[in-house]
Amino acid sequence: MGNRGMEELIPLVNRLQDALSSVGESASLHLPQIAVVGGQSAGKSSVLENFVGSMFHLSSEKLIQFLLNLTLVDLPGITKVPVGDQPADIEYQVRDMIMQYICKENCLILAVTPANTDLANSDALKLAKDVDPQGLRTIGVITKLDLMDAGTNAREILENRLLPLRRGYIGVVNRSQKDIDGKKDIQEALEAEKKFFLSHLAYKHMAQTMGTPYLQRILNQQLTNHIRDTLPAFRSHLQSQLLALNKEAEEYGQFNPDDPARRTKTLLKLVQRLAVDFEKLIEGSGDKVDTVNLSGGARINRIFHERFPYELVKIESDERKLRREINYAIRNIHGVRTGLFTPDMAFEAIVKKQISRLQDPCTKFIDLVTQELVTTTQQCINKLSSFPKLRDETERIVTSEIREHESRCRDQVLLLIDIQLAYINTKHEDFIGFTNSFADPVTVSFLPTLLSAVQVIRKGWLTISNIGIMKGGAREYWFILSAESLSWFKDDEEKEKKYMLPLDNLKLRDVEKGFMSSKFVFAIFNTELRNVYKDYKCLELACNSQEELDSWKASLLRAGVYPERVGNGTPENFTDPQLERQVETIRNLVDSYMSIIYKTVRDLMPKTIMHLMINSVKEFISSELLAQLYALGECSVLMDESPEQQQHRVEVLSKHAALKEALAVIGEISTSTCTTPLPPPVDSSWIQPSRYTQ
Repeated sequence: MGNRGMEELIPLVNRLQDALSSVGESASLHLPQIAVVGGQSAGKSSVLENFVGSMFHLSSEKLIQFLLNLTLVDLPGITKVPVGDQPADIEYQVRDMIMQYICKENCLILAVTPANTDLANSDALKLAKDVDPQGLRTIGVITKLDLMDAGTNAREILENRLLPLRRGYIGVVNRSQKDIDGKKDIQEALEAEKKFFLSHLAYKHMAQTMGTPYLQRILNQQLTNHIRDTLPAFRSHLQSQLLALNKEAEEYGQFNPDDPARRTKTLLKLVQRLAVDFEKLIEGSGDKVDTVNLSGGARINRIFHERFPYELVKIESDERKLRREINYAIRNIHGVRTGLFTPDMAFEAIVKKQISRLQDPCTKFIDLVTQELVTTTQQCINKLSSFPKLRDETERIVTSEIREHESRCRDQVLLLIDIQLAYINTKHEDFIGFTNSFADPVTVSFLPTLLSAVQVIRKGWLTISNIGIMKGGAREYWFILSAESLSWFKDDEEKEKKYMLPLDNLKLRDVEKGFMSSKFVFAIFNTELRNVYKDYKCLELACNSQEELDSWKASLLRAGVYPERVGNGTPENFTDPQLERQVETIRNLVDSYMSIIYKTVRDLMPKTIMHLMINSVKEFISSELLAQLYALGECSVLMDESPEQQQHRVEVLSKHAALKEALAVIGEISTSTCTTPLPPPVDSSWIQPSRYTQ
């Protein structure tokens, strides 16, 4: 019979390692090493053989017994005098080798000292104290008790009264060389050892705490303590994994691929979840909020209120071209006659031409929203990737529905433009009419800000690229745009303001991107040719992306800073003063009327898109999609899992079960074992430091 305690520990550790490996955890518990330190012929190898319960196997023999993944280190005996061909520094080489092992915190030290030597000068105890001054992992082992001189014994040492250690001493009796030569096996040696302690007058009262079996029990308990110390970390980690898998495992547990009823129920739940996810993305009430990029409804909102107004500004006519068109319209209407009054027909012709130009930005607006809507639906539909056929059919049906509503929406928008073209309402309450048309030219803002002076429109980082050229390069500042000013600060804490620029008479223009530059640049300048900042006529501001550039332009638009009109110079020099007055009159009327049109279009376009496209698609997914999927007549085929998903489902369910089993094993180990407390400290100052540390 070998180490009975070890035999009981092996299945315990094996169950725990099997449970951990089944969930993909490291199966190694990193059990402590057991190193035996002592002088030559102190009995170190015999101590290890007795602990294991069998003799060390030879390289020529086949190993058929398997034990714990435990490291037992039979270190070379401490020697001081070279023998034979040993190097002169053999003492230091052996000492360095021993220290490599026993200095590890995960190493139990068996300090072996023969009973027939002076314990106070034990090199094993001195080395152990060098690395373990508190004695937390050092166990004294006294060998050769049967070889002490007659009339002497080690009773006081073994009782830990003389030269005490924190973990005390354990006496053992190993096989002699005669026993080894006589093929005396380990079991016979253990019986002889037991008989020795029970029959010896000095030791029989402590026979239960002496001998190899007790040493085995002490070391086994240390291994058990170590295992129990690792359990809380394993338990916490496994519980967190189990908690993360619970919801997914529950869903997979309810899905039976061989049950048509379960397939139908799962299809219903997936479509309902798709409808909820889509609505959350559009309405902005999702469970997970993206803090990096805009998505879903937020991107559509930006198209509504930033991109579309900016597209409207881009179609504004060149001033010279517009006046030339008005001039030709008036002259063509008069024909051969010289007109005394400004003709209404010229006004209507110019206004209708301006209204017709709205078709391009409006259709582009629909395209942008449609693309975002398709992207949003695909983002939701991709969650059906576990069922490829269901995903493909759902994507086809929903995309087809979006395109159908896109067509209806496009027709409706073109109808709105046709309605505006059908009747020019010069009685509109906001139209200045011919009475006021002779006043000074009115700068009509078709993007009224209606913002208070203190309301912040936008904040963000911009680089001033044209100011720092002579000072070592461009610098980045934190900009704040309000309804009346553009301010910049040293950083986003907004404590140190660098400058505040009023927005009066400001316009913006595009700046061509440099050959080596990765920035996107625009410039702000004063229409009255005044300096914008210090001695600079313009301020060149740089962004990191085209998207950011467009967003800043749209924000400046809201604040009343419009793009520069190309060729905005002196109007054509007409020779007829009366014709010039008529051109100016119609020019002012066109500005006034188009501001009404722009305001109406900006208001109606988002409403039309929401009603005819977004809300309709949302309603379709919520109430009609499931019916169309059922109408395909292939519900069971739609719910066929992909091979990857099928494998994933099996893995999740298997891992979930393994986690529960592993936690159950840990619970059993916790209840079936106990931890022994650490012995109290003792005064071990009697052990002198080894001469290697002196």
